[in-house]
Amino acid sequence: MDHAAEAHRTDLMTITSFVLNEQSKYPEACGDFTILLNHIVLGCKFVCSTVSKAGLAKVFGLAGEMNVQGEKQKKLDVLSNEVFIKALISSGRTCILVSEKDEEATFVEPSKRGRYIVVFDPLDGSSNIDSGVSVGTIFGIYMVKDKENPTLDDVLRPGSNMVAAGYCMYGSSCTLVLSTGNGVNGFTLDPSLGEFILTHPNIRIPNRGKIYSVNEGNAENWDIQTNILVADVHRTLLYGGIFLYPAEKKSPNGKLRVLYEVFPMSYLVEQAGGQSFTGKKRALDVVPEKIHERSPVFLGSYDDVEEIKRLFKATYDRATSDSSSSIPRWFGGSV
Repeated sequence: MDHAAEAHRTDLMTITSFVLNEQSKYPEACGDFTILLNHIVLGCKFVCSTVSKAGLAKVFGLAGEMNVQGEKQKKLDVLSNEVFIKALISSGRTCILVSEKDEEATFVEPSKRGRYIVVFDPLDGSSNIDSGVSVGTIFGIYMVKDKENPTLDDVLRPGSNMVAAGYCMYGSSCTLVLSTGNGVNGFTLDPSLGEFILTHPNIRIPNRGKIYSVNEGNAENWDIQTNILVADVHRTLLYGGIFLYPAEKKSPNGKLRVLYEVFPMSYLVEQAGGQSFTGKKRALDVVPEKIHERSPVFLGSYDDVEEIKRLFKATYDRATSDSSSSIPRWFGGSV
């Protein structure tokens, strides 16, 4: 490597340096968030490495399959969940963990307890990984009110109470997009350094875009089974447009989970200048009643979501003004 290239590399901003710079703006910061984020980043690096060689390692397929040595194979999403649970607990900075893969919330034992709550989907889109499409990790972070006595009420709060959110996309490159409440920034993993480097500073979503992401093939019922949330929202963040995951007749509450899918993505989109809507209200104003609650969502460019909101209002107004008709329960969902 020549000296110019070497000098260029030393100017690169790592995600750890970036977060430390952000935290330095707050005199009361004690470094706990930086430590927590480092453990999330470690989990993302592990999953990235595992996803990239999943075919060779034979970690596709169903959990419980046996390898040639007679050992049980772990499905990739199960393995990813275990990695993040262990990484988050070992950080010493978490008290409650809510994972898409676990039926119940995990309460960290007192000796390892910290002041943060992390809600996450360890491997969004994992049902499609055998086909080689992009998958990702989604996470949101809250602060607990009293770390000595954490309860589910600390989790079941509006998304607007989050202190940070992000996702890591494992595709042709490994990209981590993060907001700590002061804009959105994207970092790309440099394999030669083993570090996430700032590559997309201050992401701003265009007010209107030309892209929309929805499974039109199921428009009659809006029964969307295989949408890939991370990749679609990532494209929408960068280029504008709208991502739609509506309710449907058989699932009036929608498909996406509020805590660890709708909230983090809505948080990021709003921080980038867009907005998110459930069909009835701002997505981040929803107060979930259970940890795996679902909701429809329409998120993306500000003007595009405004148009969606106008369409919903017009349809609602027509339905309520016609006494011979009723509003379908699934239209807009129940959130």
